[in-house]
Amino acid sequence: MPPKPRILFLCIHNAGRSQIAAAYLTRLAGPAIEVRSAGSAPAESINPMVYAAMLEEGIDLSDQRPKILTEDAVQNSDVVITMGCGDACPFFPGTRYLDWKVRDPAGRGVGMEDIFAKRGLW
Repeated sequence: MPPKPRILFLCIHNAGRSQIAAAYLTRLAGPAIEVRSAGSAPAESINPMVYAAMLEEGIDLSDQRPKILTEDAVQNSDVVITMGCGDACPFFPGTRYLDWKVRDPAGRGVGMEDIFAKRGLW
């Protein structure tokens, strides 16, 4: 059996966009895909509005914490998706890199439907 695809979502603080994307993919793919998220300057906690919005979707992020981006996380990913936040990550041949232009949820209310609507993720 081939190994599971490994996806890494990346945004600077790993407190909003990347957490949302990782949570949705985890919900949709289940154990078929290894999903991770990280940031180059992680916040101390997930954005409270992101936490509340995801609870409305039935996704509990209480066990998630912002994580620091490491070269190992990038190197051990098949696809790295940056969230339009200008974050940089190391380049490794064989890894696919995508940049999704997703608005930052920081300072926004719970009505975040438009953040992922353009990607068809919400």
